[in-house]
Amino acid sequence: MTSTSNSPLRRSLPWAAAVALGLCSTAALAMEGADQYPNGAENWLAGAAPPPGNYFINYAGHYNATKRDGNGNELPVKVSATFDAARFLQVTNTQLLGANWGWHVILPLVHQTVEAPNGKVSTSGIGDITINPLVLGWHTPTWHYGVGLDINLPTGRYDKSDPRRSIGANYVSVEPIFAASYLGADGWDVSGKFMLNFKGKNTDTDYQSGTDFHMDYMVGKNFGPWGVGLSGYYRKQLTDDKQGGIKVGADGNRGQVLAIGPSIKYNLSGGTMLVAQWQHETYVKNLLSGDKLWLKLIMPL
Repeated sequence: MTSTSNSPLRRSLPWAAAVALGLCSTAALAMEGADQYPNGAENWLAGAAPPPGNYFINYAGHYNATKRDGNGNELPVKVSATFDAARFLQVTNTQLLGANWGWHVILPLVHQTVEAPNGKVSTSGIGDITINPLVLGWHTPTWHYGVGLDINLPTGRYDKSDPRRSIGANYVSVEPIFAASYLGADGWDVSGKFMLNFKGKNTDTDYQSGTDFHMDYMVGKNFGPWGVGLSGYYRKQLTDDKQGGIKVGADGNRGQVLAIGPSIKYNLSGGTMLVAQWQHETYVKNLLSGDKLWLKLIMPL
């Protein structure tokens, strides 16, 4: 690590929390093109990788939402999902381009209920697992940067005949990541995580979902062990969905969503950190629209 690893600011923060370089799918949410990354998962210290060591991060939460069409109107599809994702991260002493190299793996568990005109169905199981063989972080006294490469695997249950029973996307996706954090000596944390999601084809349905740009963001202030701020996410689909090589719908089924809400964190001794937040979705097209509640634990091992 750089010389900032011994600064008072760095010693005072739970740097296990600062790993915004990937997460996991909470659910496929019963529709093609569902994002395997649960938007809004990363916030405080999003661009600041921790020092060498082993870390455990747990994400638990609940999501209630209604599907919306390309004009933002509600459709008769409702989803409720409760999730818990366990993440193991290792940052090594191996240097690459001036950064410490690390890797992570994430295992999500999901209980999902989908209500549609043809009835309500609940499903539980393992979601789509994420692996990341490349986690790198760079540090200056106030600015911190990270890059990563998430690979999302189709390990979650998928049912072509009844999408209500699906909790996996049924395709591999690759997601390059860039994250940055400004951490001021006066306690301000301004962080962002920027991602492009390149999705494979669902061979069971011959459906090719479009490429997404999405980002998590955070603006907050630390007061001793406490932190209070606003966090959220933005997702915008850049290319059309296609099925059988033909554009889907008049708008290519391109999705978008913006979310914002309050975030509170508390630093415990030993570098452990707790985060609680609520995020409300708005400006939604061709996606689910609802509210997410999160509880997050970050703990060095």
